[in-house]
Amino acid sequence: MVGQKGIFERPKASAIWWIRYTDAEGRERREKAGTKSTAKLLYQKRKQHALEGRKLPEKLRTRSIMFGELLNDAVEHCERDKVIGPNKRYTCRIDLLRKGLGGVPADAVTPQHIARWVAKAKKENVWKPATCNRYKAFVSLAFRLGVENGKCTSNPARAVRRLRENNERIRFLSSEEEIRLRAAIQTQCPDRLADLDIALHTGMRQSEQYSATWKNVDLVAKRITLPRTKNFDVRHIPLNRVALAAFQLIQSKSSEMPRVFCNAHGTAPLLNPRYWWDDVIDRAEISDFHWHDLRHTFASRSVMAGVDLRTLQQLLGHKTMQMVCRYAHLSMSHELAAVERLCPVVFATGTRTGTDVIEAFESQPLQAA
Repeated sequence: MVGQKGIFERPKASAIWWIRYTDAEGRERREKAGTKSTAKLLYQKRKQHALEGRKLPEKLRTRSIMFGELLNDAVEHCERDKVIGPNKRYTCRIDLLRKGLGGVPADAVTPQHIARWVAKAKKENVWKPATCNRYKAFVSLAFRLGVENGKCTSNPARAVRRLRENNERIRFLSSEEEIRLRAAIQTQCPDRLADLDIALHTGMRQSEQYSATWKNVDLVAKRITLPRTKNFDVRHIPLNRVALAAFQLIQSKSSEMPRVFCNAHGTAPLLNPRYWWDDVIDRAEISDFHWHDLRHTFASRSVMAGVDLRTLQQLLGHKTMQMVCRYAHLSMSHELAAVERLCPVVFATGTRTGTDVIEAFESQPLQAA
């Protein structure tokens, strides 16, 4: 079925209809109408106005703001004010959003349209809920800035529900895996052992570690200052003996570069560990392990060493306790291992059942304190 000339639906299957016409001054215009029947009536009205030489109302003279323009503003905002990581990982996010929504007028984007696009992209790219939420958050940021700049009137992304994320995965490095990993690094790229030690003993995020500069590392006070973290806060991280020695080793070999981590020649900053990390993981035959799991390893080992969750929250730089509560079971396991040490003492009496244990204790006279 051929559609009526000058009337179109955008986005497709959104039930939002627009008209396209030429005004009295010979300029092509697009105008949002609403329903299809309204669009037909408005189209006839605008055509009649054009024939009569009427000028459009002043508010219709403003150009239509496309969502792609809001994306550009969001990118500029991120580059200026936000921590976006050394790899500018938001760029691939922008490319997908621009392809899917960039050509749509900002005022035509609805919550349903955003939800449908996220669901489609999730299926096509096999995204996890956390990835979907990051895209939705970026769309929301673009609209929020658009409202602040007067380029749109509302933020439809606020009405799109977040998907429930599963953050229960805690993968940490075992002692055996660490031995194999260190051996692989020693063989492939021994200069990167310091990178591993710093990650394991500070718990810094990858972006925090590989954007560190020497002016923020105080080897005398034994701490590193992160001036702007993921949560936009300043964070001070204490350096234990291992981390301090690693920084001292890197400093002894570094050139005049302001960044702590540089390439093997010391001529350019190292933006991430990807060029050596994947190879040593394969060589060490460690499966299902990512760089971020080193942060999990730091947290897990801290809890098992007796560090309380509140202190761990400060060390990791989490806003809430919710993120660190997933490590609570490791503390419980460690406490269970401690009380299990009592068992050989109790059963040394030769008793075998719970009743026998009680009777054995009751039969012994109380000792004066």
